[in-house]
Amino acid sequence: MSRAAAKLQAVLFDLDGTLVDSAPGLGAAVDQMRVARQLESLPSECYRPVAGAGARGLLGVAFGVAPGEAQFSELREEFFRNYEARMIDETSVFDGVPELIAELIRRSLPWGVVTNKAMRFTGPLTQAIPLFSSAGVIVGGDSTPHAKPHPAPLLEAARRLAVDAACCVYVGDDQRDIVAGRAAGMRTIAATYGYMGADADVTMWQADATIARPADLISCLETLGFGLT
Repeated sequence: MSRAAAKLQAVLFDLDGTLVDSAPGLGAAVDQMRVARQLESLPSECYRPVAGAGARGLLGVAFGVAPGEAQFSELREEFFRNYEARMIDETSVFDGVPELIAELIRRSLPWGVVTNKAMRFTGPLTQAIPLFSSAGVIVGGDSTPHAKPHPAPLLEAARRLAVDAACCVYVGDDQRDIVAGRAAGMRTIAATYGYMGADADVTMWQADATIARPADLISCLETLGFGLT
């Protein structure tokens, strides 16, 4: 059976910037650190484009520090504590995502999450949002020895779902999502409504398709040629 004609067995998603908007909580957590040091508060628009990069991107904007520098580890742990205290209250599901998940369930298509967010945060966050009770698998950034762009987390998700990785689609808003999906042998879809930022050139990512809103996913899957029930 050709790849295009294969029946779709599962749809996997990145978390932040794809299913949920966590940028408000992430930005507020790092900006809280600036204010505590008597630095000027920065507008949320400064943080949103780098929200998908986690502590690395946010601390870079707030303090100009990068991994490997002397202060980074200490600042990162302070950021984690701030974010942990507010992430549930300041995270929301993107418009259209509940309807999309309901449609996948109606079609008896398993779905799951593969994120680089550590399970320290991913577990409590997904447990607090009812949408994720129907997810067949949730793989965090520390669930396997390697995080994305390595394919290991995606292959682990397929293993837990007992599906063929080649019959899965992975949807994400960052280039590393597409790199990981391709390396895992999955079809890939770039979500352009996420946190990619103004400088991102999605045409260079080599995704199989792009969507501008969650509601576009079902028709996109049909365009890719998967047999949908």
